[in-house]
Amino acid sequence: MGAGRGFATCGRRGWQPVSSIGGETSQTLDRGLTVLSLLATHSDGLTAGELAERLSTARAVVYRLLRTLEAHRLVGRIDSRYVLGFGVAELASRLRPRLQTTVLPILRRLSQQTNSTSLVSVADGDQALVLITEEPPESTLHLAMRQGARHPLDRGADGVAILAGRPAMNDDSKDVPRARQKGYALSVGALQPGAVGVAAPIQTSDWATASIGVVQLGVKISDPNVPELVMAAAQDAARRLIGDHAADARA
Repeated sequence: MGAGRGFATCGRRGWQPVSSIGGETSQTLDRGLTVLSLLATHSDGLTAGELAERLSTARAVVYRLLRTLEAHRLVGRIDSRYVLGFGVAELASRLRPRLQTTVLPILRRLSQQTNSTSLVSVADGDQALVLITEEPPESTLHLAMRQGARHPLDRGADGVAILAGRPAMNDDSKDVPRARQKGYALSVGALQPGAVGVAAPIQTSDWATASIGVVQLGVKISDPNVPELVMAAAQDAARRLIGDHAADARA
């Protein structure tokens, strides 16, 4: 297993080199993770040749990666095409309870502070997936968000916030650099007429995969303090998640 800079990472519009995260990374592991990310964005699967082309590496290397991933049930095969295996779903099923334990108290506090529905969204390929929601306990009228709802990553404050937590790309929409500069994304009627959203990336690395935010009824935020509260919640979530990871590493 070689060591060096990371190989590639998945963006919403292609594959970008992994930026340094401090210290050396495993190129073999990074390629294996890239294979999984590629298969996640191709529901009909990819052949070994197609994977080799996208990774710009030899087909023999890809076959070794695929055999290893198959052994761990992370990859399956339908004829000559490779698809994500059921092992990925089993791993993912353990993520939500941990996120709930870590982030749910933050969501509840944010919902109470803003009298809004609060939510955590994660990037799933080119889509934003609403993972956890919390509705304000004392509000008589509020906007509800369905857990499991999806929408394009570059639409809605939650998805734009995730993109803003990543390195700049040449074809970022105008909303992304604006959110990157402000530290939060704001959307009005992007997903539903009469709804306004505010979200900030949960920044545990230089490649954000999640955001935390609120949605309200109206065409503007009800309180000018909402963006600051959302950014503080995102920073708190990042600190807790990084702390949990560090504790696991010590265990």
